[in-house]
Amino acid sequence: MKKSFFIGLSLTGLLLCGAFSQTNAQDTTKVANQTLNMQYTEMLRKSRNLDGYKLVNPNRLSTFWKSTADTLRKERRGLAEARAKVKTLSTSLENLKSTLSASEKELAESNARLNQVSFLGFPMDKGTYNLVMWGAVIVLAIALTICIIQSTRARMEARYRVKLFEELSTEFQTYKVKANEREKKLARELQDERNKLDELGYRG
Repeated sequence: MKKSFFIGLSLTGLLLCGAFSQTNAQDTTKVANQTLNMQYTEMLRKSRNLDGYKLVNPNRLSTFWKSTADTLRKERRGLAEARAKVKTLSTSLENLKSTLSASEKELAESNARLNQVSFLGFPMDKGTYNLVMWGAVIVLAIALTICIIQSTRARMEARYRVKLFEELSTEFQTYKVKANEREKKLARELQDERNKLDELGYRG
């Protein structure tokens, strides 16, 4: 960003410099034209009239022509310098444009690298990476929730089975006790009946 700012500042400086040089050249041309105009007006004012014609002093005419030639030479030299300066500025401008284009390309590549992350060895956009990661987190959260629910149900089922087994075991123990008591009772009754039979046989 700083490099682009400095390049833009340099472009602005070059454009201002060119505009300033052009303004100076225009001002110089304006002053030269005013000087020539004043000399021409002065030459006509000091010339004599003869039959509707102006009699111009050759010395004044030579001086005016010399001033005109000097002005033309100066203007041509200034024009050549201005053209050379414009050419130099154009070359500098093209170089700066190339530098700016390269900087913008480098900045775009840097931004592209910043916006990418490496996932399993493959470059991936940050938005896609965030989407994949959040999707994986959501899937894992759902799987964990399902596992917790199933584990809770399994524990509840196990508790129910254990309770049912304990109830059945208690009922079976109660049944065994009652069956044992009934068996003892029947054995006593059978023994009584045998005793009675023995007594009847002894009397007979």
